[in-house]
Amino acid sequence: MTLSALHRNETKTALTEAPFDLIVIGGGITGAGILLDAATRGLKVCMLEKHDFAYGTSSRSTKLIHGGLRYLKQLEFGLVHEVGSERAVVHKIAPHLVLPEKMLLPLSGGKSTGYWLTSFGLSVYDWLAGVRKEDRRMMLTRPQTIKAEPLLNTKGIIGGALYTEYRTDDARLTIEIIKTACDHGAVALNYAEVKGFINEHGNVQGVECVDGLSGNVFQVKGRVVVNATGPWVDQLRLKDGSLEGKRLHLTKGVHIVVDHQHVPVRQAVYFEGPDGRMVFAIPRDGKTYIGTTDTDYAGNPEAVVTKSEDVEYLLKAVAHAFAVSSVSIQEVESTWAGLRPLIHEDGKSASELSRKDEIFESPSGLLSIAGGKLTGYRKMAERVVDQVVEKISNEGENVFGDCVTDRLPLSVSYPDLENFFQAKESFLNNPEFIAQKNLAHRLMHTYGMSSQKILDQSRSLISSDPATALLEAEVIHCIVSESVEKLSDFYVRRTGLLYFDLPKVAATLDGVLKVFSEQLNWGEDRIQKERSELTGLINDALFGTS
Repeated sequence: MTLSALHRNETKTALTEAPFDLIVIGGGITGAGILLDAATRGLKVCMLEKHDFAYGTSSRSTKLIHGGLRYLKQLEFGLVHEVGSERAVVHKIAPHLVLPEKMLLPLSGGKSTGYWLTSFGLSVYDWLAGVRKEDRRMMLTRPQTIKAEPLLNTKGIIGGALYTEYRTDDARLTIEIIKTACDHGAVALNYAEVKGFINEHGNVQGVECVDGLSGNVFQVKGRVVVNATGPWVDQLRLKDGSLEGKRLHLTKGVHIVVDHQHVPVRQAVYFEGPDGRMVFAIPRDGKTYIGTTDTDYAGNPEAVVTKSEDVEYLLKAVAHAFAVSSVSIQEVESTWAGLRPLIHEDGKSASELSRKDEIFESPSGLLSIAGGKLTGYRKMAERVVDQVVEKISNEGENVFGDCVTDRLPLSVSYPDLENFFQAKESFLNNPEFIAQKNLAHRLMHTYGMSSQKILDQSRSLISSDPATALLEAEVIHCIVSESVEKLSDFYVRRTGLLYFDLPKVAATLDGVLKVFSEQLNWGEDRIQKERSELTGLINDALFGTS
């Protein structure tokens, strides 16, 4: 079914008309993966999300499809193998969103693992992850390391290593997976909060929902319900009356964004902070983003924000690792804070907790999945759907297909890498982009094959200049094809502009509001409400420095 804000009423009707094989609660990367896997196996499946798709952890990660090198130190070989192997799979099915990124790991005498032990560890990492020959680790001498990244503070450097990770846009990846699932018959609705469960003879057979935009209450019936709500998993288990045994352990991660000129790294760097914790510095679109922190969080998952002490911690890490002029807190352009929904283990600190996922089944039959990593979303989904299929098959004669998501390109992706690179070259060389290559590059790596449709749409709009027309066409596309209902959906999770180009948000707000008003029939009250909500998000991103 089409993922469109213009067809919200039709989507709600489809949700209430007939029972589903599977109801997925939670519109993050885990729920998206489950939705797609189930739909492509032939299950009648739907998704309900309290906020916008990718609202929580899935738009606030380090934005890497990475192999979890740190988990090798914890001897979690199975996890390293799984997530390492999955990098290549996700790159193959979404090459416009998952981009190879060379990562430099500087090594310091007396602080980091020894040079030769690191060399051996990375070799094991390459082997476990099935890394392609051209992407395998390369050990560097001290001079080679300093040449590779002249910005490094050279004191104590004994050498380094170059290895390959993959950079992504976590929210875009989530959206594209959901869109692909809808292309295969799934139904998905954002701003649909599950308030309770429908129980029949002690078994969960559906959910009670409230439309967060209209306030309307409705029911959705289903044979199996999966709770994939990330940091909110235990809240749903509490509603089900099954919050016992293992519980979540939430940890907060913060990232900061500065202009690239302040931390002009040549490539991504994975470095030690002054307290020994590992931190990333990653160049992207004229900026450098730095993170992450890892601290226990016991507050409301709805209210996780960046604090000035989080920012100061990361700035100290930068000053420790790089020979740069001190980056002031005022030079931080934006931030984001997110939660990791880990599984509690007594006696372990936030950084020591395993990133493994687990599935819990309550006496009512509710399945809940917690833990895991962005990189491993597809295998997590496969395990959940395997269990769902087994439950349904035990109740009747249903026959469903096998998992095919490892070889299914996302709907706006390309059949293969060669096809993608040809299309990208053609799009970037379009005469209309001669003076704005960066814009063309952003469109291609945001929307894939839909980029051309957005460009075509812009030609039909009457605007002051081509760049304005393109942005307006982008907004229309997101409303019509990606269920954008609010300003924040567009600026945060569809484009990332609030994180990586905050000045553009202010510069384009009036024009973007005009498009929303025309497309969704907003009145003055709704316009002011949206302005106010966006202002609040901007203040959060600026952690009170505005």
